[in-house]
Amino acid sequence: MSRVLVAMSGGVDSAVSAALMKEQGHDVTGVTLKLWGGPQDQGCCSVSDVDDARRVAQQLDIDHFVFNYGEEFDRHVVGPYVDAHAAGLTPNPCIECNRHIKFDALVSRAKKLGFDLVATGHHARIIETNRGLRLGRGVDESKDQSYVLYMLTAQDLSMLRFPVGEMTKSEVRELAHHQGLRSAAKPDSQDVCFITASEGRTSFLSDRLDLHAADVVDVDGNDLGAIDAVELVTIGQRRGLNLGGNTDRTYAVQVDVPSRRVVVGGAQDLLSDDVQLADHVWVDKPYIGPVQVQISAHGNQAAASLTSDGNVQWVDAHRKVAPGQAVVFYNDDLVIGGATAI
Repeated sequence: MSRVLVAMSGGVDSAVSAALMKEQGHDVTGVTLKLWGGPQDQGCCSVSDVDDARRVAQQLDIDHFVFNYGEEFDRHVVGPYVDAHAAGLTPNPCIECNRHIKFDALVSRAKKLGFDLVATGHHARIIETNRGLRLGRGVDESKDQSYVLYMLTAQDLSMLRFPVGEMTKSEVRELAHHQGLRSAAKPDSQDVCFITASEGRTSFLSDRLDLHAADVVDVDGNDLGAIDAVELVTIGQRRGLNLGGNTDRTYAVQVDVPSRRVVVGGAQDLLSDDVQLADHVWVDKPYIGPVQVQISAHGNQAAASLTSDGNVQWVDAHRKVAPGQAVVFYNDDLVIGGATAI
């Protein structure tokens, strides 16, 4: 029997994860992370989520604690999110939360407290291969979260468990209903927890950095108008570009914050042959050769090759990746590693 610390967000996936670990005979303790101290009306880990997790723990007859990582969350997630927008990057705060909070600070604390394993409700799998442990896609492709977990190495995986990774979402909810768990019908959290639905990203960022107007030009340099905040534009964006009566499908293809300029163009102008990358993380060691690449949490994979300098070369021209976004490499369903677009 292992001592298992289960991260319980208040949702159905983590509730079922706790139930499954207990069914397997482990000594289970639940923990909910208090991360964001500001206004909140969506995302995970709100006050109501803490209460939901606590009540599920009571149903399962396991201990439940709340760990406060507010300072770490501000430093590693919120601060970099604001700084990225100021630099014209497109950040991914959920990845940074996983990297620094859930699978760094929490796992480190679990070790200090004498736990053998940490389990979460992520839809991903830990697969034993002839080269050791690998992170794999969850069985439910529509809910797969391996993209946002790409930073986990083989060593990290040895202490982790993803109990619902072998289940579809409908199977998770069916099991939760069968056990009468409080969160069985609770909707999934989809949004960034520190951005409120009522105020939105613009209000959040305008309180924390200076937003600057910018000129909008086409790929030939012709003036098309202006926008209020260049820091809020991302590569591939169509809405909010103030293009007046332009009925063509037009996208932001270049964002230059220092020059206060956004270049827009058609779908062809959004294509690129490669992606320049930095800050690589590998499951075991660097890889060169053919891979499948995913550039968003629920995007489709595309064929590419990893070059000797660590960049992606597409087999067929592909939509540009916004600087700051994660680019994750797969071999079939197994994660090889990932990096950040620059």
